[in-house]
Amino acid sequence: MESQLSGKNALVTGGTRGIGRAIALGLARAGANVVTCHVSGGEPAADLARELKGIPGEHRVVRADVRRPDDVAALIGEVGGGLDVLVHNAGVISHLSVEDLGPDEWHRIVDTNLTGAYQLVRAALPHLSEGSSVIGLGSRVASVGLAQRTHYTAAKSGLVGFFRSLAKELGPRGIRVNVVEPGVIETEAAARLSEAEYAALQARYRALTSLGRLGTPDEVADVVLFLAGPQSRYVTGTSIRVDGGI
Repeated sequence: MESQLSGKNALVTGGTRGIGRAIALGLARAGANVVTCHVSGGEPAADLARELKGIPGEHRVVRADVRRPDDVAALIGEVGGGLDVLVHNAGVISHLSVEDLGPDEWHRIVDTNLTGAYQLVRAALPHLSEGSSVIGLGSRVASVGLAQRTHYTAAKSGLVGFFRSLAKELGPRGIRVNVVEPGVIETEAAARLSEAEYAALQARYRALTSLGRLGTPDEVADVVLFLAGPQSRYVTGTSIRVDGGI
């Protein structure tokens, strides 16, 4: 898999932490030139930039808010040519009952997770061509629902519908469109839990998942790499669950 994307151009939104970071690094190691973005910057962005610098290719880590059309246009401009792989990973989440969910928070979640995908794809279309792959990071919660996540679930469910229709629309151009739906993944948030909280989380998902553990960002990134590369050239309009068998 080391050279399957050699010379290809890839763009990953929200690439400085967790799953997005694993995707950005995985694409770069597979030979792609990677542009990725962040909103908050800081050490995670600087750390990723340092790691990408050690991987052959032209890689950039820039600031962009996918809710802002001007930021999205500037982000696409950073690619500087044709775009072979487009990954919408940028996302935010919060935990609120619908009674406590105000319009501002609804829009923050939906505009980042769903409207951001629309703005990104629309801006990228002139740069996509036959053989390009568009991938959205959804969530297993889209099909099962979860209390205090109505806004997040709505956004991720909408992403599935948007990408499914988009696959029909872009298929005649030879552009593939798919969604990856992670389950519970062991990211930085899990690492910040206390030892007792972490043990309780592990115990809960050992009971819920067929594989009896949380997933890792690299395990999600591997599926994104499959969808980005030639092995998946006849795969489009689908959602692939990476959830350990919940």
